[in-house]
Amino acid sequence: MSAFTSSVEGLATDVRLPEGPGPFPAVLLRTPYDRRAHRAELRGWARRGFAAVAQDVRGRHASPGEWRPYTDEASDGAVTARWIRGRPWSDGRLVAVGASYAAHCALTLALDAPEDARPDAVIAAVPALGPADTAREPSGAERLLARAGWWAAHGDRPDSDATALDKALAADPGALAHLPLLDLPRRLGRHLPSWPRVWDHHDRGALVARAGTARLPLLAVGGHHDHFAADTFALWQGWGGPSARLLMGPWGHGLVTTPGPGAHPAHRLRLGDLYAHWARHALAGRIAPGRSGTVALAGSPLWVPADAEGTPYTPRLAPLNGMRFTADPRHPASSADLTVPTGRPVADRCVLATAPLPRPLDLLGPATLRLRARAGTPSADWFARLVALTPEGPAERLALGVVRRTGRPGTYEEFTVDLGRLARRLRAGTRLRVEIAGHHFPAHARNPHTGEDPVTATRLDPSPREVDPARAALRLSVLRTRPVPADPAEEIPR
Repeated sequence: MSAFTSSVEGLATDVRLPEGPGPFPAVLLRTPYDRRAHRAELRGWARRGFAAVAQDVRGRHASPGEWRPYTDEASDGAVTARWIRGRPWSDGRLVAVGASYAAHCALTLALDAPEDARPDAVIAAVPALGPADTAREPSGAERLLARAGWWAAHGDRPDSDATALDKALAADPGALAHLPLLDLPRRLGRHLPSWPRVWDHHDRGALVARAGTARLPLLAVGGHHDHFAADTFALWQGWGGPSARLLMGPWGHGLVTTPGPGAHPAHRLRLGDLYAHWARHALAGRIAPGRSGTVALAGSPLWVPADAEGTPYTPRLAPLNGMRFTADPRHPASSADLTVPTGRPVADRCVLATAPLPRPLDLLGPATLRLRARAGTPSADWFARLVALTPEGPAERLALGVVRRTGRPGTYEEFTVDLGRLARRLRAGTRLRVEIAGHHFPAHARNPHTGEDPVTATRLDPSPREVDPARAALRLSVLRTRPVPADPAEEIPR
């Protein structure tokens, strides 16, 4: 194998070529996280017969210019794609690959670049689809901790410091609680002029909407415990290309390197082999039309077809405490642990639970919580956290959803909280606990309950809440028959 570094319109670019005369199909990975961190990945692609290219995006690491997240990737990617196709070692076929922000680079090249620069296939793992998608939940609730951590580590700087937020919180544990949130850079001791622009975007779902126009194969890869899991599924579901494959495992944002609860040795895939196998088939036109793939059933060794889905099941919920509580943004319900506080003068959430499961239960498909409730303030967030309690006692978060409501204070409303998609086998004796709260801090910004924007608000009001327990309905998707196993190594490249 041969390796060299080049400059494409000033952008630092590493190339690794396979043994032999070529020409070769190529893979392109554009990243803000330092192309040099991907040299082992490039060697892996080259061993499998691909010319592998990694590039620092504009303004990051060795690439000059201004770092403007989510702004320049289609145009810079197009220049790089044309450069690759013009090299003597390229046979003209190109796969755009990437994870997280690098997946955004791959997708925007596939969807927004001029036709002559678009790749022939795309692999998008744990995709950060766009600024609005990463910063907000579908209902509008702000993802504070993740965005603060990312911007502190990578924003408005050519390099990265993954520990930046941790160091700031060690010096000032209340940094995320200070108001307004727009002043956070000062609390972090960082000049972050782009921080206000993080919250200017409200066009969530814009890239998924464009995905319907795609004309190339997609492999979407995600994890049940990744904060972009729903986006990964939506991308696969909305893809308009000739084929779309989905691979979802019991992983976090780092995929197989960050297994989560319910992970089994059978879920430890060799992703490099799987990616290369799929890419060869995609470039040769050997991927069958349509959407398919595999999903891991966590808590078991099984993989099941991506389109498998259970039938509706509504377990009986019984209140464990009173159905009245106060969502006080000065003392918000915590996202940091699964302990339900007791002994407080005023409850910060209401809690319901099921009886112990008489037999194992396979959850596969969407989950929702239907509520009839009221808030004493004109604006209110309703967080619902679904937790599994095993017979031994440890708690495991299964799902989280939030709805932001505005309306007349004190008026009962009926609404549904989307809890996402579950793929989990629960043991007999497990109880399901549902927590309903007004906050989930610091993972999410606090709603001030005044109707003001949580990003700019400086006043916080408590919000009295009441939930009608007779109308609280948890709806799950449950497999009634033995699940049909699937093998990712066979299904993904099929």
